[in-house]
Amino acid sequence: MVSNKEDLFKKSVLLVALANLSYFFVEFFVARNIHATSLFADSIDFLEDASINLLIFIALHWTSQNKARLGKLLAVILVIPAFAFLYTAWQKFYIPLVPDPSILSMTGLGALLINFSCAYVLMQFRYYQGSLSRAAFLSARNDAYANLAIIIAGLISFNWYSIWPDLVVGFFIMVINLDAAREIWEASDREDLELKP
Repeated sequence: MVSNKEDLFKKSVLLVALANLSYFFVEFFVARNIHATSLFADSIDFLEDASINLLIFIALHWTSQNKARLGKLLAVILVIPAFAFLYTAWQKFYIPLVPDPSILSMTGLGALLINFSCAYVLMQFRYYQGSLSRAAFLSARNDAYANLAIIIAGLISFNWYSIWPDLVVGFFIMVINLDAAREIWEASDREDLELKP
């Protein structure tokens, strides 16, 4: 029997997955057109969030042991945007194009609205299904922080036309994703220990 809370959680993670997938296309297109390292890393982050929430949606009826294993997989998936940042940062040094500050800020604002909405939807479930729901919530919350940083980088770029605000924010996105991955891995380890006799 599916409880009302479980049904609501299932609908919520599916909604969050679709919202993230939709904005991935927007941000990826804009990032490519304005050569924004931070937006490119964040767009990959949107794709990663869509994947995480879709995996959670699929895994809701799995055993506790399999959910704990999936928690570890989700922690590994959270590391993917770090590699996306490193790749685009490397390219930025060879072709030092400064992204358009107004487009960077506006796209960051759109991303902030999406991520804030997703974090709000998931907040009530952040402890509901162990590391799975924690992964979904932390991912949305951390992305909202990253989007604030993207907006600030755009505003700074109005006065300081340089690649550095974009690169620094890309680095910040990488660090918060690595920290969230660590936290989810540790939560998954705790779940594994609780399941052992």
